[in-house]
Amino acid sequence: MATGKALRIALRSGLSSVLAALALQAGPAQAQIYKCVGPDGVVEYSNAPSQANRRCTEMQLSPIMSIPAPKLPRAAQPAGAVQPSGAPAAPAARASSPSEFPRVDGATQKARDTDRRGILQEELRKEEEKLAGLRDEYKDGEPERLGSERNYQKYLDRVQRLKDDIGRSEANIGSLKRELGALRN
Repeated sequence: MATGKALRIALRSGLSSVLAALALQAGPAQAQIYKCVGPDGVVEYSNAPSQANRRCTEMQLSPIMSIPAPKLPRAAQPAGAVQPSGAPAAPAARASSPSEFPRVDGATQKARDTDRRGILQEELRKEEEKLAGLRDEYKDGEPERLGSERNYQKYLDRVQRLKDDIGRSEANIGSLKRELGALRN
């Protein structure tokens, strides 16, 4: 009976309307839904009338309505699709061709690539400087203890942060070098 009590508690907390909506959305299977009110006023929804001491009424629900999917435009239909007339559809045309994309002349693109390369090289230089500073402070895993680090755990936390920062900086440098290598010359 513990599950029945839990169900009643769930229904009291406002889930009865959700359960009713789910019951109404139950798909093509049609079943009768009963609304049962117990002696204490607790409302339960069920597919079978409840036992004694409950007032159950059959709910009059409208049939479930289904709406067909919208028809695809002829160009968007998949290749080999059958049209309503029964004839196979023509192969689908490409959605867009390269000629429709905006074109940039070579000089403009080269200028953009040069600007991008300069930005990436500047980021790489700054990241390498940052890494050098972190490595100097890290001192092979034995950085100097600061005055505020009387507690040894604070010192260990700072050492770990430095180690994490070094790893992140090395990963950033690797990414920047890969991106620079991928640029067109």
